[in-house]
Amino acid sequence: MRAAALFLTGLAYTEAFSGLSTSKGHISSSLNGANSNNEEDVNNRRSFLVQSAASASSILLLTNSANPANAGIDPLALKALPVEGDTTGATTRMRQIETVNGPRPEDSKDIAFEKLPSGASYREYREGKGEATVGNGSKVAVEMTIRCVSFATANEPGGVKYFSTKADTEFNELAWTIGDGELPPELEEGMAGMRKGGVRRIELPSTVVFAARKNNQLPQPTTKDGKRVFERLFKTDATLLLEVLVTRIK
Repeated sequence: MRAAALFLTGLAYTEAFSGLSTSKGHISSSLNGANSNNEEDVNNRRSFLVQSAASASSILLLTNSANPANAGIDPLALKALPVEGDTTGATTRMRQIETVNGPRPEDSKDIAFEKLPSGASYREYREGKGEATVGNGSKVAVEMTIRCVSFATANEPGGVKYFSTKADTEFNELAWTIGDGELPPELEEGMAGMRKGGVRRIELPSTVVFAARKNNQLPQPTTKDGKRVFERLFKTDATLLLEVLVTRIK
């Protein structure tokens, strides 16, 4: 009997400890589950914060990439305003000319050169506007670039320039009266019929250029590079290409 009691008592203790171990296992599993849930919540919160930050950054980028507002002001119109300290009005006029006479789509049209009786030829890039046209006795002002065709390069296929009103004159223009003998008559023939804002390329053959040099009818360069090119011009074919933009006619 005593042995049986001891056996039952031992069995009871074994079951009790087994129950305790099982309870501990449940508790450990519950704790592990709780920790797993907590980690999942933390990860979910972290993912939400990252997504929110990314969305906010995208909105800021879209806002910053928008075109700036001009407050109803046309930037081109600002060029017509007087320049502070421009006592002679030259700078203001230069800006106005740039606004009116800037490049236009029609300038790129491919039009053949037209031969004239004097041997000169011209190609019209822009017809210009207005009723006044260039003719004998007209008082004109032009922007002009003169290129030496014989010295054409990859960067300047029309020829290296030896003169430009921008670099060689004070107000970026040449002004004279057509027919007064100041410039070659072949150039004036190539300009006949031009209107304000009109653009032409006028080619003067070598024989005309040599004659114009003899008569002191060629615009003179003022820059060191221009003078060097001008001197070289008369040691070879002296054909010139003049790019002319009419800015005033009277």
